[in-house]
Amino acid sequence: MSGTSVIDDIEIVVEDIGHGGGGKPPDRDEHRGGGGDDGNFRPRRPNPSQSGQRRHQTAILLAMVSICMFFMALAAAFLVRKTGKDWINFRLPTIVWINTIVLLTSSLTIGIARRRLALNDLSGFKIMWRATTALGVAFLVGQVVAWRDLVAMGFYVGSNPSSSFFYVFTAAHAAHLLGGILALFYVLFRNFSKTRLSLSIAAEITSYYWHFMDGLWLFLVALLYFGA
Repeated sequence: MSGTSVIDDIEIVVEDIGHGGGGKPPDRDEHRGGGGDDGNFRPRRPNPSQSGQRRHQTAILLAMVSICMFFMALAAAFLVRKTGKDWINFRLPTIVWINTIVLLTSSLTIGIARRRLALNDLSGFKIMWRATTALGVAFLVGQVVAWRDLVAMGFYVGSNPSSSFFYVFTAAHAAHLLGGILALFYVLFRNFSKTRLSLSIAAEITSYYWHFMDGLWLFLVALLYFGA
């Protein structure tokens, strides 16, 4: 037995002891050269899909945080301004409550759509995803109806601080919800086989934003109901 072989055998014994003596010792070629025939160390590269998922999740999280801060600032201004003597209370249009039901239903359908996708039911996923998109569009139409009803009641944007906040809150929410509707259309028609982002990840991220807009709307309705 050559001196080199003896040294190699000693290395195996030492490595086995270092791993607890109970497991299979690592391959010497893998230990020295990352498993390659050329003996060069090759570090493990990050999975592009996982890094892309984290990047998109971080982006949507930052977007939701910034939107939340924007509306919290408006809510604080609303509560401060409400103490003014020129504040006139008004009844929220009935369509606001219908819109709330529509948006809550859309959160239900988008959840069902994701479950269908998890079961590899692509047809069921598309049906429920289209339903969510249609409900989102219906919500925006309902917002226009709410504004028209408020005008019919004699409340315009500049009529009173209370009505001004109603228009600002609902218009800002509608603008951000429109971004969610565009994301719904993107997931529905995008060919994800040509992108690093998978359909399941895109649907997951979009659903996060949609549920966030749903919760934000509930907060705004409660604020307007008890304050307007």
